[in-house]
Parts: sequence; structure tokens; C-alpha cells
Amino acid sequence: MRIIIVGPPGAGKGTQAKLIVKDFHILQLSTGDLLRDNRRRNTQLGQAAQSFMDGGNLVPDDVILGMVAEEFKKPELKPGYILDGFPRTCPQAKGLDQLLADRGLALDHVLVLEVPDSELVRRLTARRSCSECGHIYNMVFNPPTVEGICDHDGSPLIHRSDDTEETVVNRLEVYKKQTKPLIDHYQPQGVVRHIDGTGDMQDIYQRILAVLK
Repeated sequence: MRIIIVGPPGAGKGTQAKLIVKDFHILQLSTGDLLRDNRRRNTQLGQAAQSFMDGGNLVPDDVILGMVAEEFKKPELKPGYILDGFPRTCPQAKGLDQLLADRGLALDHVLVLEVPDSELVRRLTARRSCSECGHIYNMVFNPPTVEGICDHDGSPLIHRSDDTEETVVNRLEVYKKQTKPLIDHYQPQGVVRHIDGTGDMQDIYQRILAVLK
């Protein structure tokens, strides 16, 4: 099964992707992880990505697609995968279509998690992260045992600058501009599945399961 999971910041994409991975025995591919891995291994693609990042520029689509193409060669991806954070743009989606077509494959599902802006703002402004290990808490859904202190290492929790209401609203606007064309791209392929992303984590997952099964 080949899946893309799409949703605004705070929609719970990562959480739902992990549940899908566990139940369906497929791998989760995140462009962030691919970038970090290629930079750590100092691959040619990793070096290319680093040169753009050092200059404060976005990593070009062809570099990202190159990393994904290399990943697709791995035999452990044969049972399937879920793509998280990729594609982000229509050129990336077209590049992915070509990568799959070259292998005689196609996507099975594009899961679109839908959550009202007001709920996303509530979720994201309630986020806190550990100043040392980076573990993320949500003061509404999964607060730490002791307020302001990380359960894992006892370090203080911080409120990230990109989790203020003004920044969150801006991030949501960027998401809408980038993602609507992406959904429009996949609509003719008949693979877009709109999922109600409100409520309890397990309730949302049951809605996803109803689509996948």
C-alpha cells in the first residue's frame, strides 16, 4: 500500500502515520528524516541539500526527488510506505507520479486530514517542547506529569516562537495555498480521501481504517 498523508500543522499527521505503519507493516518516509540521513552520510544529494540550506534557501525539488528515488530502491519498501511531508508542491507531486510510473506503480490513497482553523490554533498554541531532548507535549491533550518539566529528562519545557497565535495563523495560510493545488492534482486519480481530523486520536484513526480497509 502506497499512501500520502496530508494535513495542516497540528492535524496529527505524524501520530496517525505511526499508527498506520504499526498496523499495516509499511514504512514511514519523511523528507525531514531523508534530509538528515543524507547529510549525516554525506551523500552527494546530502551535500547538495546542505549547500542550499547554508545559503538560507529551500532545497530544490530535484534534490528531494533524488533522495526519494534512492529510497524507493530499497527492498524493505516493497510492501508499501506512507509519505509524510512529501510532496509539498505540484512539481514534487508530478515528479513522484513519474517515479512511480517508471516502476509500474501508483498511489493507493492520499489521506487529507481536515481540522477547523480554530481547533488547530488551540492545539498548536498549547504545544511545549523539551529544551534538551526536543520531546513535544500538548498542554491540552498530553501534558507533562509536572507542569513545565519534561517527563523524560527533567529539563524545562519551552514555548517555541513558531507556536504563537500569529505565527500559527500564518502557517495555516501558507498550508492552504500550497496544499489545495496538491489535492486538485490528485483528485482526477481518484485517490483523495477526506478524513475528519477532529476528536480523539483513536476516533480519527478508526475513520482512516474505514478508508484503508
